[in-house]
Amino acid sequence: MPDAAATVSGATREQDGEEVRPTAPDSEVGDLHTEEMMINMGPQHPSTHGVLRAVVTIDGERVVDVDSDVGYLHRCFEKICEKLTYHQIIPYTDRTDYLAGMTNELALVLTVEKALGLEVPRRAQFIRTIMSELQRIHSHLLWFGTFGLDLGATTPFLYAFRDRETISDLFEEITGARMMYNYMRVGGVRNDVSAAWVKKVRTFLRQFPAALREYDDLLTGNPILKARTRGVGKINARTAIAYGASGPVLRASGVPYDLRKHDPYLVYDELEFDVAWASEGDVLARYQVRLEEMRQSLRILEQALEGLPEGEYLGKAPRIIKLPPGHYYGHVEGPRGEVGCYIVSDGDRKPYRLHWRAPSFVHLQLLPLMARGHLMGDMVAIIGSIDIVMGEVDR
Repeated sequence: MPDAAATVSGATREQDGEEVRPTAPDSEVGDLHTEEMMINMGPQHPSTHGVLRAVVTIDGERVVDVDSDVGYLHRCFEKICEKLTYHQIIPYTDRTDYLAGMTNELALVLTVEKALGLEVPRRAQFIRTIMSELQRIHSHLLWFGTFGLDLGATTPFLYAFRDRETISDLFEEITGARMMYNYMRVGGVRNDVSAAWVKKVRTFLRQFPAALREYDDLLTGNPILKARTRGVGKINARTAIAYGASGPVLRASGVPYDLRKHDPYLVYDELEFDVAWASEGDVLARYQVRLEEMRQSLRILEQALEGLPEGEYLGKAPRIIKLPPGHYYGHVEGPRGEVGCYIVSDGDRKPYRLHWRAPSFVHLQLLPLMARGHLMGDMVAIIGSIDIVMGEVDR
């Protein structure tokens, strides 16, 4: 039996029936290579914003690839809609992107109204515009707070919820709900807004610009924020367009496309506002675009409140809705991008087929492109910058 202490470089020996490989000489230690490792990020990870499971392949701390494993929140929304009348579908849309229920409901009712050729009262059009922009600010505030948490800052989350609570109170006063509103109706809205409510919105519009300045002082100029976001998760305009990106993700990549400007609905074509966009395409650009969108929403709200006419808030619509046989598509500019509703009708009171275009689902496909080559710690900032809501990813 060979001496157990004797080793020869480049040779193998047997010990207790097992083949033992010799250690490399000291001169070869620097040539050792690491192996790729596959790890799970989520679905319980707080920075995956719900139930996203990201299967990350890493080489040391460097991200090699990401595979998004979705479906943990699947509720068969599109299939359920085939068994519901068009009125019954409205509250289900709140539960897709549950942070932007108003815009989801609006996408559905606009599609149905287009198919029926319905005229919607002018007051209802203004109310819908006001609710949509309040919802945009409401959603972006939650994104701002959670994005701060993702990067290790607690205070932005507290500040954002302080201001978000005011909008939640405004929604609750009119709809009776703070999250699942069931407010839009085919032909208008469920409840009218009062003069006292309008006065409260005006008060919010006077106070909120100071809050936005607080956000800038607190986080925007922070050197840690810039170090962790500038040049991280870059997507150029060509790639964003090729993948069907929309909303802040598209506009932060240098494409100033906004449905409110380029395919106007409601009364947006009567209002003055700028499209928030940037050219860098990184996490910082997406952050800056959303902050600017809140400022532009304030401009829209001020004009919509000023122009709010008297009149009916709910027009005439058939009690039993049957769309003519055909294919119909309607879309709106939601907080995360283009929210689309595609309906196939066979003339029945229920849709033969309904498909929901969810911007979060589209943008999640960009995650591998954004993450490759960056450090594992950058994954948190990249996912946060997409602003995904898993309810509309899984549907």
